[in-house]
Amino acid sequence: MSTVRKTKPRSAKRAAPDIREQAAMLDALADRALELSAAAGVEPTGNWRSGRDEDGVAWWVLDRPGKSVNTIDRSVLEELNTLIDEAEAHPPKGVVIRSGKPSGFAAGADIAQFVGASTTEISAMLADGHGVLDRLAALRMPVIAVVHGHCLGAGLELALACRFRLAVSNASLGFPEVMLGLHPGLGGTFRSLKVADPIEAMTMMLTGRNMPARRARKIGLVDAVVEERHVVNAVRAATGGELHRPDRSLPARAFALKPARSIAARRMRAEARKKADPAHYPAPFQLIDLWEQHGGSEERLRRAELESFASLVETPTAQNLVRVFFLREAMRAQKDGASGIKRVHVIGAGAMGGDIAAWAAREGFRVSLSDIDNRPIGEALRKAAKMLEGTLKDPLKVRDALDRLVPDPAGAGMAGADLVIEAAPERLELKQSILRKAEARMKPGAILATNTSALPLPDLAQGLADPSRLVGIHFFNPVSRMQLIEVVKHDALAPDMLRRATNFVVELNRLPAPVRPSAGFLVNRALTPYIAEAILLAGEGVPKERIDARAEAFGMPMGPIELADQVGLDIAVEVAQTLAERVGMPLPEMPGWLHQMVREGRLGRKTGGGLYDYDAEGKPKKVHLDALPDKSADDPDLVDRLILPMLNTVVACLREGVIESEDLADGAMVFGTGFAPFRGGPMRYARDRGIDDILSKLRELEMTHGARFRPDPGWDRL
Repeated sequence: MSTVRKTKPRSAKRAAPDIREQAAMLDALADRALELSAAAGVEPTGNWRSGRDEDGVAWWVLDRPGKSVNTIDRSVLEELNTLIDEAEAHPPKGVVIRSGKPSGFAAGADIAQFVGASTTEISAMLADGHGVLDRLAALRMPVIAVVHGHCLGAGLELALACRFRLAVSNASLGFPEVMLGLHPGLGGTFRSLKVADPIEAMTMMLTGRNMPARRARKIGLVDAVVEERHVVNAVRAATGGELHRPDRSLPARAFALKPARSIAARRMRAEARKKADPAHYPAPFQLIDLWEQHGGSEERLRRAELESFASLVETPTAQNLVRVFFLREAMRAQKDGASGIKRVHVIGAGAMGGDIAAWAAREGFRVSLSDIDNRPIGEALRKAAKMLEGTLKDPLKVRDALDRLVPDPAGAGMAGADLVIEAAPERLELKQSILRKAEARMKPGAILATNTSALPLPDLAQGLADPSRLVGIHFFNPVSRMQLIEVVKHDALAPDMLRRATNFVVELNRLPAPVRPSAGFLVNRALTPYIAEAILLAGEGVPKERIDARAEAFGMPMGPIELADQVGLDIAVEVAQTLAERVGMPLPEMPGWLHQMVREGRLGRKTGGGLYDYDAEGKPKKVHLDALPDKSADDPDLVDRLILPMLNTVVACLREGVIESEDLADGAMVFGTGFAPFRGGPMRYARDRGIDDILSKLRELEMTHGARFRPDPGWDRL
C-alpha cells in the first residue's frame, strides 16, 4: 500500500470518547488510504486497512473481510510484511496496530491452515511468520499494539512483537494452544518470557487460561491499561517517549540460569501431571522441557519452539483436539439468526431449574423463576449468587445478572415470557400437568420447553392444545460447566420453534446437539451402560478406586463410580430401569445391595455418602491405589467392559437416527460427558482402534459376560 500522510481523522486532537468514535476515526483513516492508494495505482491489501493521522502516526487495522473475528494466517502475515516495507521506506512517527472487530484483537491462528499440512510445510509457514514478526519487532519507530476484547494465541504473539502493548480495560489475553495439544509457535515462548515474569508467562502457556488486562499489566505482559476514550492520548505518550516500561529484568535474569529453571521446571511438571498424562497430552511437558533446556538463550528457544510445534501438530492428540475444535465450531454454526427470546420463565427451582435460571440471567436474559414452594426459590437465588461470583469475577456484572433473575412464586412472568422451561422431577404425569397449565398461560408464539432427561416428547405432548411448540432443551449438571445442551425434536414440532430453540442454546453460550425423542436421548443413554457395568464390577469385588482410576487413565474426566454418586444412585437406578423398559437396552440388572442403599437414603454426594463417603467439601474419600490389598479383585478387560458398551450404544443411536452423524455424536459425547477429548470422541476412537478389533472384543465379552455386549447391527454400516 502506498504511503499515506497527513490524513485527518475525526477528532485527531482529543481523546476519542468511546470505541465507536475510535472506530469512526479508523474508518476515516482507512477510507483516505484507499483513495490515495487507488490514485497511485496500488491495490489495497485484503485483511488490513491503513492510514496516517495528522501527527504522522500510521494506523494499521486488522479487519478480515467476511469474518466476525480476526484470526492470523499466512495471508495476514504476508500483507503485514507489505505494510512493514512501507514503514521502512517512508518511516512514520510511530505505528499503531489494532483490530477493526468489536469482538476483540484476534482470536489466534487460523488452525485450518494446519489441517492436512506436512511437518515440512508447517515448519516453513512458521519460519516465514517468525521472519515477519522479527521485522516488525526491529522497526526503528515505536510500534504500539492496542488490544481490546480477546487477544489470544497468535494474536497475542503479534502484539508481543510490538514495542508497546496498550490494553483496553475489557481486554483478555492468553495462550490457548495447549487446549489443542500445542504450545505457542510464533515466538510466544521467548517473547512472553522476555517481557513478563517468566513463571507467570509459563503458567499462562501451560494452563491455557486467559488473563484480564489489569493482571496482565501487573506481570508485565502489557505496558498500560487504558479506557477506550484515552487510547489516542496513550498512543501519543508512547510515540512521544513518555511511556516507560517498568524494569522487570530481575526475574528474567534469575531464570537465565539453568539451575533455577530446573528447580521451577520440576514443580511445573508435578503440577501438570495432576491434570494431564504426558502420554496423552505431551504439549505442556514439551514446553517445560523447552524452557528448561533453552530458556537462557532467545535464539536457541526460538529454534526449539519451531521444531517442537511442528512435531506436536502431527501427534494424534493434537489432530484429535483440533478435530474437537472444529466439532465445536460446527455445533455453534447450527445457529440460524436470532432466537427472538428476551424473557425466560423457569418452572421448578430445584437443582437443575435454579441453575438453568441463573445461567440464563448470566447470559443477559430476563428470567423469572417459580416453584410450588418458596424455600427452593430462596436456595436457588443463594446458589445463583455464588455461581455468578465465581464465573463473572466482577461485582457489577454479578449485580446486573442478579437483577435480571426475579423470584416469581405465582408464575406471573409466564404470561410475558418468550420461552417457558419446565424443570420438574422426572415423572411423566407431573410434567404433563405442568406443561398443560403453562401452555394455558403463555402468549402466542412463545416456546414451551421441557428439560426432561429421558422421557419421550410425544408422551409429554399429550393433552397440549398445540404440541408444535413443545421442544426439549436438555441441560446437563452442573449447568455452569457442561457445554452441551440436547435439543430434542419430535414429529409434531414446528420447524421455526426448533430453529429458535437451537439459536437460544447458542445465545446461552452453549453447544446444541439435535436429537430424536428416544428415551435417554444420546448422552444419558450412552452413559448408562458405562455406570451400570462399573456397579457390576464393584459387586464382583473390584475396588471402586481401581475402577475409577482405570477409566480416568483412559481419559474420562471422572470415573463411573464417582459419576454414579454425582448423578445420584436413585436417579441412576431409575434411568437404567426406564431405558431397559422403553428401548430394550440389555443392561445388567442392578444388584440388590444398590437398591438397599437407595432405600436407606444413601444416594451419593447429595446425601454425603453413596458408593463413596464424602467430606465436608463434597470430595470423595478414596483409598490410594497403593494402599489396596495386594490380592484385591481385578479384570484385565476392565476398561473395555466400561468403554465398549458406551461405543455400542452410540452406534445404536446412529442406526436409529437418534443423532444424525458421527461428528455430532462425537461432539455431543465430548462436550456432554467429557469423553477423552484427546481421542476425538467415541466414534473417532472406534475408527482409530479399528472396527474389526472393536467387534472382535465385543463378541469375546459377549461369550464371557452375556448379551449386554452383543454388537449392535449398526456396526455393519460403518
